[in-house]
Amino acid sequence: MEAIINTIVGYIWSDALVYLALGVGIYFTVMTRGVQFRYFKEMIKLLFDKQTSNQGISSFQAFCMALSGRIGVGNIAGVATAIAAGGPGSVFWMVIMGLLGGASAFIESTLAQVYKHSVDGQYRGGSPFYIERGLKLKPFAILVAAVTCLSYGVLVPGVQANTIADSFKTAFNISPTVTGVIIVALLAFIIFGGVKRIANFAGKVVPFMAIGYILMMVIVLVFNASNLPTMFALIFKSAFGMDAVFGGIVGTAISWGVRRAVFSNVAGAGEATFSSAAAEVSHPAKQGLVQSFSIYIDTVVVCTATALMILSTGMYNVIPSEGIVLVENMPGIEAGTAFTQAAVSTVFAQYGSAFVSFAIFLFAFTCLIAYYYIAETTLVYLDRKLRYPVLKPALKVIFLIICFIGSIQSVGVMWALGDIGFGSMCYLNFIAILLLSKTAFKVLKDYDRQKKLGLDPIFDPRTVGIENADFWIKYSDDRKNQ
Repeated sequence: MEAIINTIVGYIWSDALVYLALGVGIYFTVMTRGVQFRYFKEMIKLLFDKQTSNQGISSFQAFCMALSGRIGVGNIAGVATAIAAGGPGSVFWMVIMGLLGGASAFIESTLAQVYKHSVDGQYRGGSPFYIERGLKLKPFAILVAAVTCLSYGVLVPGVQANTIADSFKTAFNISPTVTGVIIVALLAFIIFGGVKRIANFAGKVVPFMAIGYILMMVIVLVFNASNLPTMFALIFKSAFGMDAVFGGIVGTAISWGVRRAVFSNVAGAGEATFSSAAAEVSHPAKQGLVQSFSIYIDTVVVCTATALMILSTGMYNVIPSEGIVLVENMPGIEAGTAFTQAAVSTVFAQYGSAFVSFAIFLFAFTCLIAYYYIAETTLVYLDRKLRYPVLKPALKVIFLIICFIGSIQSVGVMWALGDIGFGSMCYLNFIAILLLSKTAFKVLKDYDRQKKLGLDPIFDPRTVGIENADFWIKYSDDRKNQ
């Protein structure tokens, strides 16, 4: 079974997906005139917009919910696996993909806002919703919803739960079974509390965990400051084949850098579209900009933090393929959380492993909460008339069971299943946002126009010729009548 799963992963994560992700990021960056760069100050300003309602959540809460899905084990274990397979050069391409991914994140999150609507008293939206309303391809939308629900409800959660259990076993010698029970109990309390409880939890925990992890990185780098110039030179040379040791694996470096960037920040995969649609904003582009900023935090800051700690301390191996060993600083140690734990332990001694385990728990746990919210939202799409009220409780139970199983299963199987889930969604959503890109460009043009006039942009789809954006027509009319 494991061999079959790995074969499927090989087909899905071929060079085709790597170059598709890069190509889409470059295309959107050019067509939006670098929206993720020219509106950088605006992103930070919008992040603290406190506009909310009984139906929607604030921009900051939506940002934190999306970031809780973006910042997970990919930022710690995933970065380590990229270095192990692609060498230091993979870090450079990971950052490049993160910068380009900001444009993809803007497009998909803006579309999620354009085509959102109210379901059962709450804003709902995401990739299936904008495919049905924007492309008018309901069968395609149903396929995307089904794949997304399966991915986030069954295939992907095991990666996060497994990494928590593995790190706790390494740091504290706690049985994965015990860890699994604790994870399930805490998750049950959160997900049975509804969207508001999920958003409130993410808003409180995500900033704390990201800042704590970055502070830890700064301390480690200060202690290894003398190694930084050599390390940065190694990353750059390896990325372009100019290093004697890593010059022969440039293609592998690009592939793994892009692959782990996509796995980590999921820009263009549709993940953040569901939380983006839940935000209360006056213009869809505002949430697009907020989510574009979340890519900087995830990849450019947190992923880079992990890579710099690992490389500056020399706690890594590079084994691009079976039988080929380029660097073996940690004999017998498998790529993953162990690299990061060893790097932090060079400064914090026996407390380093425990600190990383705690960080992994927060990162992965908030990720699991975001995954459940996405799975539930796609389930709502598939059963919008609420004909089967038993589906939501059933999803909760299945999700919790999967998290427990993931805690005690082998790490290889869990990562492979996660790759299948993310890869499948990437193909489907990249196609959708490319087909709908003209709509997003119209929204951005409208936002640019209003900003040049010194206005706080308010969206009316009729002024830009966008159909089926019923929520925004009513919103615009209500604002005019106030």
